[in-house]
Amino acid sequence: MIRHENENGAVIVSTSVYTDIAGTAASNCFGVKGMAARSVVDGVVHLLRKESASKGVRVEFHEDDTITIDLHVMVDHGVNLGAVGASIIEEVKYVVTSTTGTPVRAVNVYFDSMSV
Repeated sequence: MIRHENENGAVIVSTSVYTDIAGTAASNCFGVKGMAARSVVDGVVHLLRKESASKGVRVEFHEDDTITIDLHVMVDHGVNLGAVGASIIEEVKYVVTSTTGTPVRAVNVYFDSMSV
């Protein structure tokens, strides 16, 4: 959680807010099929539904009030992974920073699967 303070009081933003925003922003990028989660039991990658997009996201908080976001995504077959990755990084950084006011130190994109 990150706490933003000013002369009028404080706002505390929880981890789930960051994961929801980042997961939704990444899912809306071109070429992204959805967020991915690896099953602990069988190791198979599963496509998450839109309402579960935050499960493919991990947020790490730093002492300087910045965050690092890890995204596990599933992409469409035949897309340019470099271009899709760059698009996801820029979109997630912009959306998270503009909606929460929290600077994003880094966005790490992991392509877990490609749908055929």
